[in-house]
Amino acid sequence: MSLQNKKVAILTDEGFEESELFEPLHRLQQEGAEVHIVSTKSGEIQGMKEHQWSKKIKVDQVIDAVKASDYDALVLPGGVINPDILRNSEKSVQFVKDFADNKKPIAAICHGPQTLINAGAVEGKKLTSFPSIKVDLQNAGAHWVDEEVVVDNGLVTSRTPKDLPAFLDKMVEEIAEGKH
Repeated sequence: MSLQNKKVAILTDEGFEESELFEPLHRLQQEGAEVHIVSTKSGEIQGMKEHQWSKKIKVDQVIDAVKASDYDALVLPGGVINPDILRNSEKSVQFVKDFADNKKPIAAICHGPQTLINAGAVEGKKLTSFPSIKVDLQNAGAHWVDEEVVVDNGLVTSRTPKDLPAFLDKMVEEIAEGKH
C-alpha cells in the first residue's frame, strides 16, 4: 500500500513520546508520504522516553502557517506534556477540528486523543487511548474500549507504544483510503 502523493501532518509539541512520533514518521516516509512536523513553535522540540527527556526533532511548519486543507491526514503522538500544550493552543485545536470536520484520517495514540476532546471530535466515536484518559474521553461522549487498535470512520487510535505495530498498519491503511 503506497502513500505516494499523500501529505501528512504530525501535530506535536514539547514532551511528545519519542516512539509515538518517530515510528509513525519513519513508516509514513517508507510508504512514500510527504510528512511535516507541525508545532506551536519553530526550531526544535524535544521528546520523552521513559519519563526522561530524549531526542529532539526539527519543526517543519508552525501551526500559524498551515491549514488542514494543506494535508491529507493527521497524526497525533502521545506523551503527557505534548497534548496538554496542544489543547491550550486555539490554532492547534482548530487545526484538529478541521481534519475531523472534513472527515480526513486522523491517527492518535496514547494521550494524543486528548487534543481530539478539545476539538469536539470524539462524541459518538469508538476509540481507545492510554487508560488514564479513559474517563475524559467518555465524558466527552466517546465509546472507549481497551483494544490494541481501534478504527472508527478514519479515526485510528491505540493505547501505548506496545501497540505501535498494529497502529502503524491501520494508520497507513486509513490514510491510503483517504476521506471517510
